[in-house]
Amino acid sequence: MKKILAVAVLATLSQPALAALKLTTYNPQEKAIFPVSSTLISGKKEAILFDAQFSTTEGKALVELIRQSGKELTTVYITGGDPDFYFGLQPIVEAFPQVKIKATATIVDHINHTKDQKIGYWGPILGEGAPSQLYVPEVYNGDILLEGEKIELKEAGTHNAYYWIPSLKTALGGVSTYSGIHVWMADSQTKEERLEWVASLDRMKQLKPKRVIPGHYLGQVPPRVEAVDFTKQYVMDWQRYVEQSSNSTQLIEKITAQYPLLTADEGVTIGAKVSMGEMKW
Repeated sequence: MKKILAVAVLATLSQPALAALKLTTYNPQEKAIFPVSSTLISGKKEAILFDAQFSTTEGKALVELIRQSGKELTTVYITGGDPDFYFGLQPIVEAFPQVKIKATATIVDHINHTKDQKIGYWGPILGEGAPSQLYVPEVYNGDILLEGEKIELKEAGTHNAYYWIPSLKTALGGVSTYSGIHVWMADSQTKEERLEWVASLDRMKQLKPKRVIPGHYLGQVPPRVEAVDFTKQYVMDWQRYVEQSSNSTQLIEKITAQYPLLTADEGVTIGAKVSMGEMKW
C-alpha cells in the first residue's frame, strides 16, 4: 500500500504549482488483472474520482488515497461500461456513503445490459476481490464543475467518451487510450467502429493536450500524446491484419509480431476471435 500511494503522490506533485486543480492517478500495474487508471481530481476542499477499479482490493486502495487527500469526495464518474471501471465501487460507497455515482447514458445502458453476465464470468476469477454488491451510476451527460473549474465531456454519446480539463490541458483518455500493453479490441467488432475510434483519437489530438492519461497502461504515464499515437496505430494495424487474416490464429500471429515487446494476454485471443467471427462477446 505504501508503494502504491507513493506513486500516486508523485503524480500529484507533478502538477503546475499554481494549478487550481490537482490530479492524482492510481494504477495498480501488474498487481491487478487489468492495469486500469483511476484519477482523483482535487480542488481546495472537494474532490471527484474518475473510475473505481476492477476489484474491491483496488477499491480499498482508492479509499485510502482519497482519505489521504483530505478532500471531501462528492462524486465518482465512471467512464467505461466494462467491470474494470466500476467493480471496485463497493468499498468506496461504504467509506463515503454520501458520494454520488454518475456516468453517461451510453455507459449506464451498457452496464445495465452486461453487469449480470460480467459478474458471473469475473466473480470467480476475482475471488475475494469480487464485489458482493454492484452499483449502477445515475445518468449524467454534461460537463462538470469542480469549485468553478470546468471539466468537459468529449465524444458524448459514444463508447469513446472521455473528459478534458482545459485548465491543465489534460485528457483523461478513458477506455479509448492505452500505453505499454495490447489494446482491448473485443468491444470494437466492426471496421466502422474501429475507424470511428481512430477518428475520435484524431479529434483528441486536435485539443493539443499537454498530457493524456491512458485508461489502461503499464509503466509510466507517457508524455504528451504518445498514448494517443500508440493506440491509433495499434487499432489501424489491427484492422489491416483482420483484412489479411483468415482466422484468429493468423491475426494473433500478426499482431504479436508487430508488437513483440508487449505481453500477449487473453485479451488478444478474445479480441482476435471476436474480430474473426469465431466468438461472441
